Amino acid sequence: MFDHIYTYAKDYPATKAFYEATLSALGYSIQAEFVAEWNQDFPTQRRCGFGNNGKPSYWIIESREAATPRHLAFAAASRRLVEDFYKQAMANGGADNGKPGLRPWYHENYYGAFVIDPDGNNIEAVCHTPA
Repeated sequence: MFDHIYTYAKDYPATKAFYEATLSALGYSIQAEFVAEWNQDFPTQRRCGFGNNGKPSYWIIESREAATPRHLAFAAASRRLVEDFYKQAMANGGADNGKPGLRPWYHENYYGAFVIDPDGNNIEAVCHTPA
């Protein structure tokens, strides 16, 4: 359904570093990074896109003001990767918002972990396969 998603970062360096560490646990890395020189209101605005295989899908865009927090869930191929995501997030400035574990109210194999990123977003890694 989605080709790409943007989120905004008031502290771009901290948010970029957080996602570099956290998303590496799921096999994602920076696929593109540039300055939006065409933006007349903010010609030094930095942007980076995370993904794999040369395709940036999750973009961090520098902003001057805090944005409304959002919820984003990243797919994990295994429960171990959900746990790795959580550990990386917590070690790199994330705040706990739900330790790795089953969430059977969604469905019997919903295994997720939730953290708050440096910009107040509730991010999650989730695996839907049985143990």
